[in-house]
Amino acid sequence: MNEKAHWNRIGSGYDDEIFDVFQSDRKQLLAQYFAKHANKQHIAIDFGCGTGKAFKYLSPAFKQVTGFDISKELLKVAKSRRFENIILKQADLTLKNIRFEPSDFLFCCNVIMLPKAKMNRAMFRNVYQALKPGGHAVLVVPSLESMFFTAWRLIEWNRKEGIKPDEIPASDLAYFSASKRQIAEGIIHIDKVPTKHYTEPELRVVLAEADLTVTATERVEYDWTTEFPEPPSWMKEPYPWDWLVEVRR
Repeated sequence: MNEKAHWNRIGSGYDDEIFDVFQSDRKQLLAQYFAKHANKQHIAIDFGCGTGKAFKYLSPAFKQVTGFDISKELLKVAKSRRFENIILKQADLTLKNIRFEPSDFLFCCNVIMLPKAKMNRAMFRNVYQALKPGGHAVLVVPSLESMFFTAWRLIEWNRKEGIKPDEIPASDLAYFSASKRQIAEGIIHIDKVPTKHYTEPELRVVLAEADLTVTATERVEYDWTTEFPEPPSWMKEPYPWDWLVEVRR
């Protein structure tokens, strides 16, 4: 898939089509991490900023914020948000030799999730390149454990209603329509788009390979309505989640 063409095509429909982590974050964990790292003397990067949903958190917390994204169309929407201390730059974050002003803080939310491992590893290395020594990043990535747990919850829900696992329509488990090899690599289909998901141990390995030190790992939890249109009332915690990883260069 051509990433630039894909995101340019979504364009102004991004806010309606793409899952909103900020609105769905049950415990407002992201806001807590922004507050933790806020410093009006520091500069920050929004790594894969999209339409700028994080700007209202980052802009008041830092002296300057640079938003990078591959899509010209998404950056047009981001520009309309009109924050005075935010600079926008178009860049393919999987490439080498991107010109970063080394920053104190970097935020990256559900960007490093391409189906090609080589491209994801390149982005992790660019996170390292974009940070000052001692700088911190907060990364949000899809959780593979959560996807398997969600599938198990679906099977249990059907079992309670007298439906055996092999009677569940294949469409209800369409996110596992990838090949066995892809599933083993953590590739799950989200709305028919192959999307990389991570286990927590895997994150520790790939981040260490990028010379980034993990300082915290937490779950960004979402309600079950983000997974199922009408989940039963008994379906409560544990909730589905993305991984939030705080790292230091």
